[in-house]
Amino acid sequence: MANLKEVRNRITSVQSTQQITKAMKMVSAAKLKRATNAILALRPYATQLKDILGNLSSSLEGGSSPFVVEREPNKVLIVVVSSNRGLAGAFNMNVIKAANQLIAEKYSNQMHKGNVSIISIGKKSQDFFEKRKFNVIGNNNEVFSDLSFENVSKISTSIMESFEKGEFDRVEIVYNRFKNAAVQIITTEQLLPLTKSEVEESTLGNAVDYILEPSKEEIVTQLIPKSIKTQLYKAVLDSHASEHGARMTAMDKATDNAGELLKALKLSYNQARQAAITTELTEIVSGAAALNG
Repeated sequence: MANLKEVRNRITSVQSTQQITKAMKMVSAAKLKRATNAILALRPYATQLKDILGNLSSSLEGGSSPFVVEREPNKVLIVVVSSNRGLAGAFNMNVIKAANQLIAEKYSNQMHKGNVSIISIGKKSQDFFEKRKFNVIGNNNEVFSDLSFENVSKISTSIMESFEKGEFDRVEIVYNRFKNAAVQIITTEQLLPLTKSEVEESTLGNAVDYILEPSKEEIVTQLIPKSIKTQLYKAVLDSHASEHGARMTAMDKATDNAGELLKALKLSYNQARQAAITTELTEIVSGAAALNG
């Protein structure tokens, strides 16, 4: 009977876990809808802003903005966008692995000299890099509590100021780009400086004759910081939607696995119960036969 009690306890425990995973799946599905709407609404704006910037910048000199000046990447900043919570499958570990791979393959010399810094947006990546003694700058985990362009712009502004002062020569961002609830694409982009291909790629075969007021130079000077802020905000929104998609998928699989485990446990319970009943009947019959004998 002790075995039966143990199996009953396991069944109760798995049923409770299954209820939790079902609830988490439903919560993530609701949050995913809002996050998806946000990133899908921003993408056309970000694309159009990039197109306008490309058209205007194609005829300007490269030094028109400090944010397009290429320097030898002696000091590098990596922005890693993860999440504050787990239970999202391989979502966080994938982006952390991609950041480590980027450093190992592209900036190993800078890393050996201690010239690689990390800005983490998300508690999971911050904890990972702090435990491994990376130079982690600041704490930006609260941005997900009130995810807005204004809050993310504070991070962008700080990064642009540091780049303009020469504290960093290159800034790259690593994040999960949202495709659908089941698919997140690990993406690495150069945030600063803006490369010539980024500024001009959208102008090929798509030149537009804009009427400009004030001058073209002044407009580009204003658009480039806005484009950088929008790029980082889009990355954070992409990661936010990807997180909820990954968590919803993970909780769905966990719920299915709990169901399979429940079937196995109930089968085991019934077999043990049947064996116990058979044993008791055998003992009763044996005892009665002994008395009759």
